[in-house]
Amino acid sequence: MNPPPFRSSGALCGTVAAVVAALLPLPVFASGTAAAGGSSAVMPPVWLVTPFMLLLLMIATGPILYPRFWEHHYRKVSIFLGSLVALYYAVRVDNGIRLLEHTFEEYLSFISLIAALFVVAGGILIRIERRGTPLVNALLLFFGAVLANIVGTTGASMLLIRPYLRINAGRLRAFHTVFFIFIVSNAGGCLTPVGDPPLFLGFLRGVPFFWVLRHLWLPWLLTVLMLCLILMALDARTAGRAAESEPLSGRIVVRGSRNFLYLALLMLSVFLDPSVIPGFPSLHDRFHLPFGIREAIMVIVAFTAYKTSDREALEGNGFNFEPIIEVGFLFVGIFATMIPALQLIGDWAGNHAGEFTVTKFYWCTGLLSGFLDNAPTYLNFLAGATGKFGLDAGNPSHVRLFSEGLPSPVPGDASSTIYLMAISMASVLFGAFTYIGNAPNFMVRNIALQSDAEVPGFLEYLYRYSIPVLIPLLAVLWFFQFNY
Repeated sequence: MNPPPFRSSGALCGTVAAVVAALLPLPVFASGTAAAGGSSAVMPPVWLVTPFMLLLLMIATGPILYPRFWEHHYRKVSIFLGSLVALYYAVRVDNGIRLLEHTFEEYLSFISLIAALFVVAGGILIRIERRGTPLVNALLLFFGAVLANIVGTTGASMLLIRPYLRINAGRLRAFHTVFFIFIVSNAGGCLTPVGDPPLFLGFLRGVPFFWVLRHLWLPWLLTVLMLCLILMALDARTAGRAAESEPLSGRIVVRGSRNFLYLALLMLSVFLDPSVIPGFPSLHDRFHLPFGIREAIMVIVAFTAYKTSDREALEGNGFNFEPIIEVGFLFVGIFATMIPALQLIGDWAGNHAGEFTVTKFYWCTGLLSGFLDNAPTYLNFLAGATGKFGLDAGNPSHVRLFSEGLPSPVPGDASSTIYLMAISMASVLFGAFTYIGNAPNFMVRNIALQSDAEVPGFLEYLYRYSIPVLIPLLAVLWFFQFNY
């Protein structure tokens, strides 16, 4: 089935109205039915979201208002706030221990992949013997957007951020790092399930592997091109400020090429899952371990890659473990504290799916993906959307049927294909809205900071870049594609 053409109807101000209307029910949830899962469950109290909000606030303000305290104690803060929520679930919630175990398993899968990619990419030194210019930067980031669909947004980010920073030495501005995050770390990975975690979860649930490529290539292309053009316009102001040096040849030199083999092994290991390969052994089911063969392979590959990596490549990249350590500790707290937020959102999405339009699914999935883990947010709204069409998101055959394009039960409404496109695009693109929207965002930020590049703080990132650049662009995408 071909993707539907862009459409132009409605009013742009409807965006704001839809977002406000869709988000209004959020504060009043305290109990209900977890419709996304189809089973009755008591919802956590709304006040239990406070540790999550406090952690976000401290991530935003710590490096600016109390940098010394934050630098020395962020690990303790993250673990303490996460422990408060974990203790509540362990003591007060039926089946809370199992929910915590499931969250821990998800965290191990998450950190195993991004840590392995970080280590493997750190042993690949790419030197581009050119100075950064608006055109060169745009072409490099466009290439990174394509690459993100092959090695994931984290893999592409870790491979390209250091050469990108090097070719712009002497002329780096904050927007250089931000647009790398926008394009390579997020928008790029929208065409394959390998590109971004929400799409991979959709693939595991039954969305055909090439569905996203067939249906999202046009909005992907337009979004990435628009971001590249905006980058070139901003970059033109600094085009003449590069540090003077001897003429450069334009060659691309790569050291540590054996690590590309390790990178391929990591990409293959992603598919070693019983959900992908029927009958594939599960360490969790057989031995009750909190990880699987996939995660074990990732750890082994990372350890082997670090031990055998080209030392000159590691030194040339200024490789150290601090960026991944910070990500690891902060996301321990984020994974734990957002459990109640995700439960409330899942309950809300399930209870309100019937009255949701494509517009509400797009904006709610997107805005919540910018501040929460976009993978479970995607699953919650996928469950709500399939439920609206009388299907079960836990049944792969139902999800495949949903992706093929069922007519809506509501006259004049969009088909199920449009709903899935909106949820998929929003969960990926809005991951760039904050530093915590997607894991590579934080890692790119930390690597840029270690390179003495200008990097905006959490709040500056929002008010200088996400709101004035991303929101209008994503509103245009909504207006022409998802305005139902």
